Amino acid sequence: MLNIGIDTGRHTGFAVWDGASFIELDTKTISSALLEVRRYAANFGRENITVYIEDARLRKWIPQEASRSDYRGKLMGAGSVKRDATIWEDFCREEEIRLVKVPPKYNTTKLAPLAFARITGYKGRTSEHARDAAMLVFGK
Repeated sequence: MLNIGIDTGRHTGFAVWDGASFIELDTKTISSALLEVRRYAANFGRENITVYIEDARLRKWIPQEASRSDYRGKLMGAGSVKRDATIWEDFCREEEIRLVKVPPKYNTTKLAPLAFARITGYKGRTSEHARDAAMLVFGK
């Protein structure tokens, strides 16, 4: 069984966990991440894959600064991330791949590289996006 973590956004975090270790940790474009999931499904079987996405559409709170005018850019970025979650949901449905949508508050994010290495045991180079994706699937 492979668990694939996706941290949605312009820089898509991508992590593949086989139950014991990470097979892949990377940052990709959404299009290359979609193709990569399709490749894993072809190689391992759709029934052996679960995709986990951090789904901003499940956020239940609005930050205090949401009323400030300088927050507009962040809100636009949040809209993009929500759209990405919809793309992943559609893709997994069409490809018949199991999808688990994780509310942002239930994922450990923004870990520094050393903290990530200490928690996961992974010693390779990682980006913030890859670490966020990895925490969606680590230990599953």
